[in-house]
Amino acid sequence: MAPLDLELLIGHLGKNLIYIITGFFFGVALERAGFGNARNLAAQFYLKDMRVLKVMFTAIIVAMLLIFWTSALGLLDYQKIFVNPTYLWPGIIGGLIFGIGFVIGGYCPGTALVSVATFKIDGIFFVTGLCIGIFIFGESVDGFRIFWENAGGYGRVTLPEWLRVRTGTVVFGVVLMALAMFWGAEKVEQYFVERDEGEKDQ
Repeated sequence: MAPLDLELLIGHLGKNLIYIITGFFFGVALERAGFGNARNLAAQFYLKDMRVLKVMFTAIIVAMLLIFWTSALGLLDYQKIFVNPTYLWPGIIGGLIFGIGFVIGGYCPGTALVSVATFKIDGIFFVTGLCIGIFIFGESVDGFRIFWENAGGYGRVTLPEWLRVRTGTVVFGVVLMALAMFWGAEKVEQYFVERDEGEKDQ
């Protein structure tokens, strides 16, 4: 039953090789989706290109359905899957900082590495700044650890547990929400593209 212990099955070297191959093809997929270009990513915030929302929501839905059905069929032990502990206020503040950095720099950490792999200058500067930020965080984290660990620390919590409803209900609701957002994203994208084209024609 999954999740499988890769190190036990194929050894430490084999496990790392699987990680490298998976990371490589993930990077290829990001580049093919246009996520190695900061303009494509930043366009999300201007509502002109909604590919980030579409791709990320598709990934969420596919992963969620696979986990739900494999758990239901007894192929996956869901309780053994690592879920990041929830820290509400640090998450909110971190999300705001992340969002500001995303719209200013045009990348998130993963897409920045993809841009570096394709030798984009802006990506190299972004990753350099990212490394500096990681160093500063590592050196200063003890100063706000109390806030980090106590401001809304809920531990391992999932949407069904938080909402106190059945997992299948949440899965169904999220799928409906995703479909609505895909439809809405198409309409918003179409509106802003047509508006920009109309302004150019004037």
